[in-house]
Amino acid sequence: MRTPKTLATSLLTLSAAALLALSAAGAATASPAPAKAPAPASDVTSHTVTETGAAEYWTAERMRNAVPGDVLADKAMKRNGKSSNSAAALLEGAAPSTFEATAPTQQSKAQQSQTLQTKANASESPVPHIGKVFFTLGGTNYVCSGNSVSSGNKSTVSTAGHCVNEGPGAFATKFTFVPAYLNGSAPYGKWTARALYAPTQWSSGGDMTYDTGFAVMSTLNGQYLTDVVGGSGLQFNAARGLSYKSFGYPAAAPFNGESLKSCSGTATNDPYNPQFNTQGIPCNMTGGSSGGPWFIGTSSSGYQNSVNSYGYGSNSTTMYGPYWGSVIQQAYSTAAAS
Repeated sequence: MRTPKTLATSLLTLSAAALLALSAAGAATASPAPAKAPAPASDVTSHTVTETGAAEYWTAERMRNAVPGDVLADKAMKRNGKSSNSAAALLEGAAPSTFEATAPTQQSKAQQSQTLQTKANASESPVPHIGKVFFTLGGTNYVCSGNSVSSGNKSTVSTAGHCVNEGPGAFATKFTFVPAYLNGSAPYGKWTARALYAPTQWSSGGDMTYDTGFAVMSTLNGQYLTDVVGGSGLQFNAARGLSYKSFGYPAAAPFNGESLKSCSGTATNDPYNPQFNTQGIPCNMTGGSSGGPWFIGTSSSGYQNSVNSYGYGSNSTTMYGPYWGSVIQQAYSTAAAS
């Protein structure tokens, strides 16, 4: 289950039409979606990228020194005015670390001091369609993770909402995707965004329920992204409590962000903030893995069904991801058709 993935087992090239048909079928038989109203197209916020030179901006040094993007999820929660009872209080004495910044006051001292589980992550060989995401917000360089997904435009990348937009606030600049990143190398090149998309619930309110974003990449050397690295199928409105394998590039200690990691497990609901409607799996990946894909099943060839979003405290052993229902599906559909 934790063995390196090859190109042959990693690529999934379903057409966008087939994917949406599968999604619809899954929605008909899956457990009920969250009690949230479906989002019309007007509830998707987009940003057209007009800047140039982003690929050249991301030198090896800037990529190594980029700040893990989880701090942006923390800022979004604070701007959203969460109380200590609903997730705004940091663990006492704990530095912001993985996705998060926020920790429940209900946690016991034993939980707070729990040591990292050494088996909560596994090392992986590079997967062509999974990579690192680099971007700038407020003059600071950040790093997250992302995944190339199957789409009509053959150019769409999934990531966390806080990796494309401050939530609420400005959209990212210099957004660049580096698939199969390893120790500073970019074997498939650096792909720059031409447009960014997020649910309006994220871009205008920073609602962690919808912490997912999509980037549409420009062509590189005349080629489309999925023609070069492949693209994962997606599923929406799936049953809860499935088994997942998630991937990302954790950059905060004890990791260095230079290689791909994975986590596996059965999803359970967030007991501290049920209003987020998120699910978590056993995982100690830290900041920098934000936006990395969750695949249903035990490999990177499954359908993507969520992203790494947040955890609680510097010693977190659970990674939470948003439930991909109709709202996030609309954001994807809009991006994929652009």
